[in-house]
Amino acid sequence: MPEHYSSIGEAIGAAMRHNIRLAHGPDPDPPLQVRYFPPPAADPYSVPGMISRLEVTASPQDVAGIVEEANDTLVGPLPELTELVAASADWARARLDFDTPHNPAFEVWTRLASAHKMLAQAQEDLEAATDGIASLPAGLSASRNHDFVQVLRTRELLHDVMGPGRPEPDPETKRRQAATAGSPNARTPSHARPAAPSTAPSPAPTSPPPGRTR
Repeated sequence: MPEHYSSIGEAIGAAMRHNIRLAHGPDPDPPLQVRYFPPPAADPYSVPGMISRLEVTASPQDVAGIVEEANDTLVGPLPELTELVAASADWARARLDFDTPHNPAFEVWTRLASAHKMLAQAQEDLEAATDGIASLPAGLSASRNHDFVQVLRTRELLHDVMGPGRPEPDPETKRRQAATAGSPNARTPSHARPAAPSTAPSPAPTSPPPGRTR
């Protein structure tokens, strides 16, 4: 359990929930862990950043540069993915056992080796396509020509689907908010609070007007 809570009530509630979980056993569906995904503009050289930069109206030089970044030998995501699949295939290779009639490790290695071969072929195709991208016209062709070839992209960026979200406040801001929420003055709106009694002295009684003395 966490060691710090903003209030005693929050600590007691967390302890009660912890005891309930112990009584009923582990949760079959653990809560989802939310990760922070930076927007594509925050890292233009990441894969989401390159996808967001690769718009239909981008210039041929920009598109060629983006494809070169994706296929860069040292830091390109496609060569890195190819090496990742190769490492996975080598992991399965170390578990091959041809002494038994059924060898599931060989089936796994075959699939990984096939994926590695296709990724290596994709690198060669991108290298060949990069030279032709720069020679394409900058303007768009007539829309009637687009219907002959299907659109390949089927996924949106996660940031476009979920939105930017709300930034997480820093610990000091959260502590102030918790302290304000626990204050009795914060529970009643300012316009609904009764006015404080005035401390100004009351005016002295005036003497009766002349001619009215009894």
